[in-house]
Amino acid sequence: MPILNVKISQPASAELTHAVSETLLELTTRILRKKREVTAIAVDYVPPQHWIVGGSSLAEQGKNSFYFDIKVVDGTNTKDEKAQYIAESFAAFSKLLGNLHEESYIYVHDVRAEAYGYGGLTQEYRYIKAKA
Repeated sequence: MPILNVKISQPASAELTHAVSETLLELTTRILRKKREVTAIAVDYVPPQHWIVGGSSLAEQGKNSFYFDIKVVDGTNTKDEKAQYIAESFAAFSKLLGNLHEESYIYVHDVRAEAYGYGGLTQEYRYIKAKA
């Protein structure tokens, strides 16, 4: 908990996957205060010629891009934390990928604790159990 789904406009690379995952783990634990040991990250690579922004491919534009979303339990992070997370994540991806298209997105999903979980247990159940 949480789960991050990442798309990158690059050829698949174990080195880039490692760099992206370490970057996101650092930002997610430091800014959003999520536990590293239960944070999952899935990285997908999209060829730049298949990523379209404004009607033309990133390959045609000579740009790179990324998108990622992260699901966190509603109410566990402030607006300021989420804004800092988005700003620092964009800056980090700019360094990782270079020549970054401004239309690169980060989406922080606030999900209800009773509708989200892992290992067959909701986060609401984990919260109540910890309080008991």
